[in-house]
Amino acid sequence: QVQLVESGGGLVQAGGSLRLSCAASGRTFSSYDMGWFRQTPGKEREFVAAINWSGGSTYYADSVKGRFTISRDNAKNTVYLQMNSLKPEDTAVYYCAAQTRLGRLSLDLTDFRSWGQGTQVTVSS
Repeated sequence: QVQLVESGGGLVQAGGSLRLSCAASGRTFSSYDMGWFRQTPGKEREFVAAINWSGGSTYYADSVKGRFTISRDNAKNTVYLQMNSLKPEDTAVYYCAAQTRLGRLSLDLTDFRSWGQGTQVTVSS
């Protein structure tokens, strides 16, 4: 198992930017494809973005495409989520998650077996 710790959340005005970080420890970071998910009270956790083990392939939810960028630094065991042009509807707890590299990255949250504790992002209008 890999342990994940998110940071970088906070309060920002609409149109602003934040960068979330997720530090991994415990196993070889490059053995994992990584994802970001978010959840608001009363709603199911939803997919935001994912990146394969090498960083060569990235995937985004339609709602964040063109505004968010996922990246990773395997030397630092860290995955990032750069969030620009933030909207009030982006307000949520954001979770980092890891999926064992099996050749084809799945965007289904049930295939991500390791999760961080989450970091709150609040976008004010």
